Amino acid sequence: MENFDDIELKEALNQGHVSEIARWLEGKAPHDIAEEFTRLDAVNSALVWRVLRRDRALAVFEELDSTQKQELLAGMRDQAFRETLESMDPDDRARMLGEAPAIFVHRVLQGLSPKERAMTASLLGYPEGSVGRVMSPEVVTVPENTPVGEILDVVRRKGHDAETIDILAVVDGARKMVGLLGLSQVVMASNDLTAGDIADREAPSIAVTDEAERAARLVQETNRLGLLVLDSEERVLGVLTVDDALEVIEEADTEDVARQAATLPSSGHYLSASPVRLAGLRVVWLLILIVASTLTVSVLQIFEGSLEAVTALALFIPLLVGTGGNVGAQAATSAVRALAVGEVRPSDALRVSWRESRVGVLLGVVLGSLAFGAGSLVAGWGVGATVGISVVLVCIWAATVGAVMPLMAKALNIDPAVISAPLVTTLVDATGLVIYFLVAGAVLGL
Repeated sequence: MENFDDIELKEALNQGHVSEIARWLEGKAPHDIAEEFTRLDAVNSALVWRVLRRDRALAVFEELDSTQKQELLAGMRDQAFRETLESMDPDDRARMLGEAPAIFVHRVLQGLSPKERAMTASLLGYPEGSVGRVMSPEVVTVPENTPVGEILDVVRRKGHDAETIDILAVVDGARKMVGLLGLSQVVMASNDLTAGDIADREAPSIAVTDEAERAARLVQETNRLGLLVLDSEERVLGVLTVDDALEVIEEADTEDVARQAATLPSSGHYLSASPVRLAGLRVVWLLILIVASTLTVSVLQIFEGSLEAVTALALFIPLLVGTGGNVGAQAATSAVRALAVGEVRPSDALRVSWRESRVGVLLGVVLGSLAFGAGSLVAGWGVGATVGISVVLVCIWAATVGAVMPLMAKALNIDPAVISAPLVTTLVDATGLVIYFLVAGAVLGL
């Protein structure tokens, strides 16, 4: 439901009242304005952008995602285009260009000053998905022999171009990392000491080729404002700040959620994507799943004789496959999440399978008891026993398979989220039917 402010802005845009648009903008924070941009068409977005003051416009621009930035830049004249690009941090610029068409990348690089172009090109030279793509190369470095009383002078001299002045890299003569320093340490330290004396030499660091998501979660786990990024010789190349780390984690979590829902991940805001694009992202996995579902049909054909002998068995197929699919999906989701935050590794597959099999037993006993009761009331104790025992076995199987498959995928360097809940569900459906009919054969003598 739209609120009054949103309606007020739309009315001002429809009537072309620039003063009313400006008044609405003045009362909003940059992130609120950026959110509203996603609800406007290209013409109105351009109008709102022109009404914004320059300083406010740049703040709003920083809040937009990569796709929105591209769309807005594409409609700017050359002068505004260059000014906006120059104002961007190199890491934000590299992240945007990593998802942009080649012709747009060329235009952007040509519109940058030599210094900014060099920094952006260097970031784009690192592997996609690595820390190098998302770090900021603008970090304040302080020689280790710098007296405490002179450190603030170094910060004032270098800090204007830096991503942050809350993280200072203490380096030796070869620019190798000695430690990390915070401004609070500088302010509280004695003037008799040097930067090397007060630096945190135990501070963790990140290799420039490390996976960005893993590095971002390290920032989160260590509760730091950021971590220094080093090359293979431990020279300081940049810094991964906490705000950039949170963006990486958000993107990774969004991608995992999309894959677990059997759709390809989408960049950009949901409201800015066309129905054709959304359908295109979803149809690929749906085609794969519908092909996989033919396994269920094949199983039914194989055991067609059993169904003809005891037609009541067909009544409980939806209950069985639904229960197995849900249990498998829950286990898969838990495993993907545990992998993402580093709680488990592929080497823990045996421990995970043993744990989940026991979970499956407990779930199976509870659900199987209910299924036995329902089956006995509807079709007699023989069918009830078949359904109850099958539910127990299917729960054990589904929980184990659902948890182990993401770990196997990780070991094979496949995104664990690709082993999505719908894929696990489809697999468990087919194998669950095999279990069901084998149990029916044993219990009912088919």
